[in-house]
Amino acid sequence: MIRVLLVDDQALIRAGFRALLDAEDGVEVVGEAGDGAQGLALAERHVPDIALVDIQMPVMDGIETTRRIAADPRLAATRVVILTNYGLDRYVFDALRAGASGFLLKDTDPVELLQAIRVAARGDALLSPAVTRTLISEYVSRPPDATPAATLDALTNREREVVALVARGLTNEEIAAHMVISPFTAKTHVSRAMTKLGARDRAQLVVFAYESGLVSPRRPASPR
Repeated sequence: MIRVLLVDDQALIRAGFRALLDAEDGVEVVGEAGDGAQGLALAERHVPDIALVDIQMPVMDGIETTRRIAADPRLAATRVVILTNYGLDRYVFDALRAGASGFLLKDTDPVELLQAIRVAARGDALLSPAVTRTLISEYVSRPPDATPAATLDALTNREREVVALVARGLTNEEIAAHMVISPFTAKTHVSRAMTKLGARDRAQLVVFAYESGLVSPRRPASPR
């Protein structure tokens, strides 16, 4: 059973998501909150698998809510999925850095929403190749934050290669094929890199890869 917490200041949005999720086998809505502070309190009480969190809310916004959930050891297994009306804007980017596992548009197709919840519950990041490209473009438009070299030095050469491939949007199976290793070995390398970097999931590896300079954004070619 995947346990979901809804955190959005719009009652109609919560009602719509709840009706959809309650009708799905294997998914249970454990609570609803109208602001981030209430959402955090409910997360601490219920320890959900997934917290669907709006960005712009009263009392405490979605970014701060995400940051506090990600920082709480008791909620280490809770994955935050950001809800937004606008796609990958600067707020979503900040939320990913705060610890979110990905994002969903509020007008996402119901089938895609249910699939996304299952993906996040597995511990995977909701970063499709298209979303990853948009995230990378954000790095092109502004300088990345500096990351201490010692953090990068904690990785083996193999782990650095794996993190770079994760940042390119490759799955474990695709990484295995690229490196000519088994999917299990690829998954092990990803898990070890996450542990060493203190990353909650693959989304955090993507952020680290670009902030550390391990990989560089590919700027579009200038027209001739």
